[in-house]
Amino acid sequence: MQHNLQHLLDAVNPVKVIGPADRTVSLLTDDSRKVTEGAMFVAVRGVTVDGHSFIPSLADRHPAAIVVETMPDTLFDGVTYIQVPDSAIALGCLASQWYDNPSRKLKLVGVTGTNGKTTTATLIYEMARLGGHKAGLLSTVCNYVDTRAVPARQTTPDPLTINMLLHEMVEEGCGYAAMEVSSHAADQHRIAGLTFAGGVFTNLTRDHLDYHKTFDAYLAAKKSFFDMLPADAFAITNIDDKVGEVMLQNTRAKKMSYSLRSMADFRGRIIESHLDGTLMSFNGDEVHVLFTGRFNAYNLTAVYGASIMLGWDKESVLRRMSMLVPVAGRFQTIHSPSGVTAIVDYAHTPDAVVNVLEAIREVIGTSGNIITVVGAGGNRDKGKRPIMAREAALRSDRLILTSDNPRFEEPDDILADMREGVADPELAARTLVNADRREAIRMAAALAVKGDVILIAGKGHEDYQEIKGVKHHFDDREVVKEIFQLG
Repeated sequence: MQHNLQHLLDAVNPVKVIGPADRTVSLLTDDSRKVTEGAMFVAVRGVTVDGHSFIPSLADRHPAAIVVETMPDTLFDGVTYIQVPDSAIALGCLASQWYDNPSRKLKLVGVTGTNGKTTTATLIYEMARLGGHKAGLLSTVCNYVDTRAVPARQTTPDPLTINMLLHEMVEEGCGYAAMEVSSHAADQHRIAGLTFAGGVFTNLTRDHLDYHKTFDAYLAAKKSFFDMLPADAFAITNIDDKVGEVMLQNTRAKKMSYSLRSMADFRGRIIESHLDGTLMSFNGDEVHVLFTGRFNAYNLTAVYGASIMLGWDKESVLRRMSMLVPVAGRFQTIHSPSGVTAIVDYAHTPDAVVNVLEAIREVIGTSGNIITVVGAGGNRDKGKRPIMAREAALRSDRLILTSDNPRFEEPDDILADMREGVADPELAARTLVNADRREAIRMAAALAVKGDVILIAGKGHEDYQEIKGVKHHFDDREVVKEIFQLG
């Protein structure tokens, strides 16, 4: 793929251009290691590395163009320099232009929030496909170009990958796409240059403060997504969340709301709950869904709202919603021959753990015990560890603290942080600790009797444990089936 430099520059409105614009560019990249003759290198100031520092190493690689925020002291002969106010934003706009602006050729819906992004985005994608449409998905679990799976490496990919995948979706004939929009991606302008048909806000609770430092900065990153939506897009917010309405304060998009508790454009209501499904109503129409828990009811109400805003017929939407199935590793139930139910869920924030445990208690009442197995990831927000342990202990009959993805931290140090949250004698009395995740799950199974529910939280769909930079195969679902002796 090649482009005329002037065609690319039309997307960025540069502050200054030094050198000819009428030339061919053979490659667009922000990775200096990939620069070859004729390439355009975009020097992005990252979290840990500044792309400008790599410019001197490109002297003998003969790039066609270099995009900078600050002009270097020495300019290479034969290279066109383009100065822009923000090279991260420029990269997004250039990536869109490079792939012929694919987001304008399909209806792209972005989903942001702390919890529920994966489920909501995935279900919008599934709703499109159940309606006979070709569609794409960009999510934490897996990316899809219609039915073709493309492994996901991060919640929201870099701009070049996003636009490459969207381009492939267009080429495949997709008319719709859904994507998770993480706070990191919004803050780092990875979604710059994209044209969204709509946006959905799920909720906001404590997470990623290791990156954003403050809750206000975290909120601002989420809100910036809605601020960038065009006037002909829709913006749907959860007005039951305390910052739900804040998200839409400055958006130009059509403002819509959803709720389980109050009047809203899209009103969901739980009528009857079971571990394997829920009878719900959406704007007064009843439908049985294969999901459990209030948090899932919120996700489904958001999906209902987005589906209506995408212009799909209401009767068709309700029929498709009854056909939706849970996302891998999200409230995934596994039943043992002895009548014990294990639930594997990705819940890895205090709020998510509360949501899942309250959903379980709402269904089983006092007819069984809840045994929770949970850990916390290493090299991430340490402040949430004791909070998560305490919330889990308060809502469980037995709690087993264990290892998650320790990354480069010592598992025992992470567990020490979690134990601070259960120092109260009453909570400590029903808390066990086992750093070996497999043995912790086995311990929970040994404690459980007929009618009990084991929640295994934190990893969900992940099929690995990351220890000292190495990913070792580990799948909670496989371990449960092995312990339950389910073939």
